[in-house]
Amino acid sequence: MSDKASDGSDDSLAGDPVPESARARPSRDTDPALPARERAYRDMRYRILEGGLAPGTTLLETELAALLSMSRTPIREAAIRLEKEGLVTIRPRHGITVRALSLDDLAEIYEVFSALEVRAAGLAALRGLAPETVTRMRGLLDAMEQATRRDQIEYWSRLDDAFHSAIAAASGNPRLQSTLRLYWDQQYRARLAIVPLRSRPTRSDAEHRAIFEAICAGDEAEAERLMRGHRERADAQTLELLRSRPSEAHGGTA
Repeated sequence: MSDKASDGSDDSLAGDPVPESARARPSRDTDPALPARERAYRDMRYRILEGGLAPGTTLLETELAALLSMSRTPIREAAIRLEKEGLVTIRPRHGITVRALSLDDLAEIYEVFSALEVRAAGLAALRGLAPETVTRMRGLLDAMEQATRRDQIEYWSRLDDAFHSAIAAASGNPRLQSTLRLYWDQQYRARLAIVPLRSRPTRSDAEHRAIFEAICAGDEAEAERLMRGHRERADAQTLELLRSRPSEAHGGTA
């Protein structure tokens, strides 16, 4: 098999399932059947997370309404929702500003996000994995290791998100999943920026295997211990990368 690099479109990898849940990537689903406020929310959220509306950008309601071809009312409702999620700041008569995150902000987000992922691993071990989940997660692990060998870091990152999302889903706790999703959105822009800065994630692959085996064995304490170590190391590495490229990583400081 040729060792061709790609963005993940390689036939041997493309069939692997990538479930959408705790670490879902933003989607620009603006189905006209949806209420205007929901379409405005999805469109604005997508533009913010994917960088179309950069950190620090300030726009008036009228400007956003023109940009999205909507009236001001759904824009206002969407902005209030996005402010609650920590993505924008609303200043009456001054406009809506896309929040830039400082390293301190991100460190706080990682503390909460990682603690939830640790508990998700423990709950998944406690409650057990369905056979189809075991099969899917093994496929994701195999695909990640193959992507590592091929230096397909962007695709590896998507598979990594799918693996952690599968653990969150296996926790059987919808509230935990929705809270993870909230904090995932808040850190998404930083993660997107560090992907090209990452080294080959061989160590993460080994840690993922160990976490998976502990979950399959039903060892709640070991699954949490391994996930905690994995998250602490990954978070420290991420923050170090952000310190080295602050303007690229999170759009400046708040």
